[in-house]
Amino acid sequence: MNFLASVRSRLPVRTLLLVGVGIGFVAVIIVAGSIDGAALRTAASNARQDPAGLSLALAAFGAAFLLRALAWRRVLPGLPVGQASAAVHATLGANHILPFRLGEPVRVLSAVRRAGIGIEAATASTITLRAADMLTVVTLGAIVAPAAFFDLLGWFGWACVAAIALVAVAAYRWLSSLAKKRPEIVMPGLAVLAFSASAWLLEAVLVWQTAQWAGIDASWSAAILVTTVAVAAQIAAFAPGGFGTYEAAAVAAWIVAGYDPSAALIAALTAHALKTAYSLVAGTVAVFLPAPTLLGRFRLPNSSTVQAPAQNSPADQLDDSPVLLFMPAFNEQDAVGECIKRAPAQVHGRRVDVLVVDDGSHDDTARVARDAGAQVLELGQNHGLGAAVRAGFQAGIERNAAAIVFCDADGEYPPEELANLVEPIVEGRADYVAGSRFSGRIDHMQPHRRFGNIVLTRALSFIARRKITDGQSGYRAFSPKAARSAEIIHDFNYAQVLTLDLLAKGFRYEEVPISYHFRTTGESFVKLGSYLRNVVPAIYKELNTA
Repeated sequence: MNFLASVRSRLPVRTLLLVGVGIGFVAVIIVAGSIDGAALRTAASNARQDPAGLSLALAAFGAAFLLRALAWRRVLPGLPVGQASAAVHATLGANHILPFRLGEPVRVLSAVRRAGIGIEAATASTITLRAADMLTVVTLGAIVAPAAFFDLLGWFGWACVAAIALVAVAAYRWLSSLAKKRPEIVMPGLAVLAFSASAWLLEAVLVWQTAQWAGIDASWSAAILVTTVAVAAQIAAFAPGGFGTYEAAAVAAWIVAGYDPSAALIAALTAHALKTAYSLVAGTVAVFLPAPTLLGRFRLPNSSTVQAPAQNSPADQLDDSPVLLFMPAFNEQDAVGECIKRAPAQVHGRRVDVLVVDDGSHDDTARVARDAGAQVLELGQNHGLGAAVRAGFQAGIERNAAAIVFCDADGEYPPEELANLVEPIVEGRADYVAGSRFSGRIDHMQPHRRFGNIVLTRALSFIARRKITDGQSGYRAFSPKAARSAEIIHDFNYAQVLTLDLLAKGFRYEEVPISYHFRTTGESFVKLGSYLRNVVPAIYKELNTA
């Protein structure tokens, strides 16, 4: 919206943050040296002793931003009032924390993420309304006190206003072109400008009230002049919340209006403090309310809101459809052969095909697997366990398998218990079956791994809103429909994201008890640090994937 946009596009955000915070720190030092401490304490005491006036100031300030939300909704009727208000307030809060008005994109982000508004519509309408808002406050200042306002704004201020006018024209044309193609967009009219003007007049109520506490018997026109000058100056705000810029402009406006400089500084600080307090509290609330939160989902929706996919009956599979048991493997030459030999030849009257998905092993995993009688799919290079599972699913779909099962190739899980895992699938009771070590028998598991499994499983159970006893099991079975629908959004692992994906899609989940014994050969790829760094962001992404 102004020359700072070009700065933001060329400098790293970290640099902007450091510069902005540094400027804010310098502003604090400069302002602090000019404050009459006794007068500031008196103003604060007056505010505490005037609950009616305090309530009036905060209510007027809050109403100003509600009007801006209503103006936005007139342009985007599909945007709920609550979400419009939340987006406006979240941005207000962010701008009081971040320098260089870096909080502005939060408004667009909130509307897109929480209300499903298209990013073009949200962006074009936001820029148009924000530019119109700034031009409206300039117009009010010019109407209330033309000579004073023109002098106070200065050449730099008017240059910024000219830039905003150009942005307003460009944004309006962009919004107009979108409105011609999208009926959900309504072009802003005089009502929107009336909302904007009213919002600034309501903000002037807070400025007027805080002036009374500072000992300034301000006129209504003076309060409007101070409001317009201080806000216009914040077009080029550097520090978080525009601290320093706001105070300097407000004091200058009070002085031009004929008031004492010391009292003017107290009035400016009191007004800015009250605005900041409101912005931080309301902005924090707006991040979480109304649902969904700006931070995204942290749990699956209630199962009652999820539509289950059409289910296959056991008769839907051809009589000769096999059960595919695939084993993702990476450098498992010492264990994979025995795992293959332990797999049954058939279960529930269906042939068992064993496939080893060799994920770029550097040893003789592929040769040992072939010698043991398995088919081998070689991925060429190491992609990760999630990628290997995706490849196994695809192989099962291409073979028209009646059930698709995977089992770790490290000897920890019992291939001979395949029938128990497959039974709910072939009988049509479930689409996704997990072998639960904690419901079965654990011959040996290292204490720290047992603890980690229990903690992660309970977390997954909470997130999924259903009882899960083993969230990290390496032994799972799937119906063809579930395997075809399954999406594993990262290559590192599959465990949690696969469960969340299929539960979110309404597939039926079941667990069966299995036996388990910790590996005696090779080395597990799971290391706590790398595991959490990869899995936690993937879970968040899965929960917030449309």
